[in-house]
Amino acid sequence: MLSHRFTQSLPKETYAFLVARLFNAMGSAFIWPLTTIYVHNVLHGNYATAGWVLFGQSLAGALGQFAGGAMYHRLGPMRLIVGSLLLTALAQWSLMLAHSLPPYAAAIAANSFLISATQPALNAFVGNRWKSVSARLFNTMYVMTNIGIAVGTALAGVIASVSFTLTFFLNGLLTLSFAAFMWRFLRRLGTESEDAPVDAMPQINASAWQLFRNYRVYALLGAGMLALSLALAAWNSGVAPYLNQTGHRPDAYSVLWTVNGMLILVGQPVIGWIKRRVAQSTAQLVLSSALYAAAFAGMAVAHRAYPALVAGMVVATFGEMLNAPTVPELVTRMTGPHAAFYLGLVGAIGNVGSLLGPVLFGHLFDLAGISPILWVATGASAAATAAFAGYSRVVRRLGDTPGAPNGMRTPSADEGTQFTG
Repeated sequence: MLSHRFTQSLPKETYAFLVARLFNAMGSAFIWPLTTIYVHNVLHGNYATAGWVLFGQSLAGALGQFAGGAMYHRLGPMRLIVGSLLLTALAQWSLMLAHSLPPYAAAIAANSFLISATQPALNAFVGNRWKSVSARLFNTMYVMTNIGIAVGTALAGVIASVSFTLTFFLNGLLTLSFAAFMWRFLRRLGTESEDAPVDAMPQINASAWQLFRNYRVYALLGAGMLALSLALAAWNSGVAPYLNQTGHRPDAYSVLWTVNGMLILVGQPVIGWIKRRVAQSTAQLVLSSALYAAAFAGMAVAHRAYPALVAGMVVATFGEMLNAPTVPELVTRMTGPHAAFYLGLVGAIGNVGSLLGPVLFGHLFDLAGISPILWVATGASAAATAAFAGYSRVVRRLGDTPGAPNGMRTPSADEGTQFTG
């Protein structure tokens, strides 16, 4: 199942985790592509109503990321990860009973909150448990997650054509299975290092408020992620309606995402080559957002030709491959025992762009079509490039560039908001 290219140099104990991660991603992909269709076709809501359900889903996800990061050291990885997964399975099964819009919207928001609360804890655990191979492991997790999403989205429509109830049941079953796996997995492994017992947590002297005041750890990074998530809304809220408006085949948009998924798999050697030449994580983030800007600018100029949209997706996918695995690895390495808090905070800030993008671009499309959307996405990507470049300079001024043995250290209660260079 796992190719040697993806898993070489990884501890063998991670293999089962990666396979479980794939199946969990596959199950999660049963729900989110079908939300609009379910609201419109089953609950008989209009598309505007479906948009508000998606807004609530994104808002709940942002709150869940922040809550998960903030609760990590209070609950510990075992209770937070396994507990939130168990509650997620219940939320997914509750969708089987949601035969009207209010309970469905509440259940889908609860599902988004709970699964998002898991992510900072899971990433912090992975980054701290396997520090020596964290960069490679996060990249492999990213690839496996995308395989799961590709398979899940392909199966979602087939299963939903039989029964939406079956879709929700299988989704909850896969989540429950992942919870059971993580319970057994965490019982066998330490939480912070190979030698730490399962329930051992590092002594955290800094309060959440003190961590929050350390804006240099997260502000520019979060701003860059917010700008990028805003730009990425151009696909669903700009490119998709544009292709529909201009009479393209219904599968024209899905082809773009097929290209995205295939490139994530076959493009790994190219990404590996780039990362060997652009070694610093912050430099990879700058390059990723610059690629996004180039992709959207090219589409803005030549969007009337469908091949230009395909080319834009190719360039943007390379930007995605440089960004998605780098952020959790960078934050975990730089903030150590505080990683879950900052992963949740950066994720929550980034999700604000996902909230604003569809609203902004929906109005822009109604007023002026796709062209201004693509130029705004270009500008947002350029703003992300500036934010990441500024973040890189902040890190250098503090004296610890990413990749240094000690990273960027966050304060204890006695140190207040000062960094130690």
